[in-house]
Amino acid sequence: MNTETPRTRWVVVGGGMLGLATAWKLIQRGQDVTLLEAAKDIGGLTSAWKLGDITWDRFYHVTLLSDTRLRALLDQVGLEKEIEWVQTKTGFYSNGKLHSMSNSLEFLLFPVLNLYQKFRLGGTIFFGSKIKNWRAMEQISVEKWLRRWSGNSTFEKIWLPLLKAKLGDAYQRASAAFIWSYIDRMYKARRSGMKKEMFGYVPGGYQRIIETLTKELTARGCRIISNAAVQKIEKDSEQGGLQIEYGPKGSEKREVFDRAIMTIPSPVISNACAQLEKDEHERLNAVEYIGVVCTSLLLDKPLGGYYVTNITDSWVPLTGIIEMGAIVKPEKLGGKYLVYLPRYLMANDERLHESDESIHARCLETLEKMYPDFDRKQVQAIQTARAKYVMALPTMNYSESRPNIVSTMPGLYLMNSSQIVKGNLNVNETLELLEEELDGSIWRDHLGLPVTTIQPELV
Repeated sequence: MNTETPRTRWVVVGGGMLGLATAWKLIQRGQDVTLLEAAKDIGGLTSAWKLGDITWDRFYHVTLLSDTRLRALLDQVGLEKEIEWVQTKTGFYSNGKLHSMSNSLEFLLFPVLNLYQKFRLGGTIFFGSKIKNWRAMEQISVEKWLRRWSGNSTFEKIWLPLLKAKLGDAYQRASAAFIWSYIDRMYKARRSGMKKEMFGYVPGGYQRIIETLTKELTARGCRIISNAAVQKIEKDSEQGGLQIEYGPKGSEKREVFDRAIMTIPSPVISNACAQLEKDEHERLNAVEYIGVVCTSLLLDKPLGGYYVTNITDSWVPLTGIIEMGAIVKPEKLGGKYLVYLPRYLMANDERLHESDESIHARCLETLEKMYPDFDRKQVQAIQTARAKYVMALPTMNYSESRPNIVSTMPGLYLMNSSQIVKGNLNVNETLELLEEELDGSIWRDHLGLPVTTIQPELV
């Protein structure tokens, strides 16, 4: 008597890290899996490109010691042991000057705030790191919560410019869960006792991770198809299941699958799945996405030497400065220093479509003003990447209005970054979402199949 669980034909739509990790977990459970990616290259927001003489991530990514789910996945494909860990420094650009904020002494010497304001700021971060009830944080605005704990003057000098740099005027609609998630993650990045920030990366960047995952999936029978944008998903009246239409318009292919997991942005899901209920379309299209314009530079020498430089001066048209060269050794970047200049904007902001030439000119002018020793001759390469759908704006009580994971179309599941309600967008948070939903509502409650979570303890 054959007691094996029958193989279910799954399709995972979206080839970013969430889609790849979803396909990996399904393959581990012995399922039949096809992964469809709209772009030419697999990876989504973690995909790489060639910048000058090097190939590295289009957008900046880093691994924290506390990113246990990401590290567990890397361990399963043999990459966790290769992570290189580095102690980093943090900078602040305030009142036209660059300040180090990498330890307690530097915090006490920070000239922008007086001693009382520093006490309030430090207390806010410490208190925020102890909060466990994230749902309560959804019920209060980020401005109200920060003003309450940090005081008005500290909010105006530090928090307000940082919020505006990240969210623009949309910060007024954001809940306190937004800042809590950042405090929670970054506080965990500090090693217990030593209180030092330890960030890591896999040599070769995310290109190495994507290539390894793709190779492992293919070896286990997963079909991975690129240039395969999903045009339409409908219930299949003849065979049951879901009929998927994908590929370039005019030469679409059609296949029937038992189940589908959509990891692509919510508005794209709504457009492809016309048979969803009205309420589902409304929830999908109501998500307010934050996008990003991110300029990468390859330099002959570092700027300030800080991995992250936070900016509180309103004239600077950047969300922050990310010096990847503070983590990745120059010899692994062709002797150069990689710098990211991100600017986060709402997805409907016209500045997402500004020309590269205009963006590059402004970025170079900004660096000249911020760093007296910076010379344009140091720039070996400069390129700009854009993404319209990066993360959802965590509005008040967002967990109650977010799109549902389980749709009204039998076998269709919606799982993307818009469902992250107690964290900010990073790879580890998307994997946490996967662990909770695939091992929960999708797997156990709707399939009746056994749960097998592989997550080794990592310290």
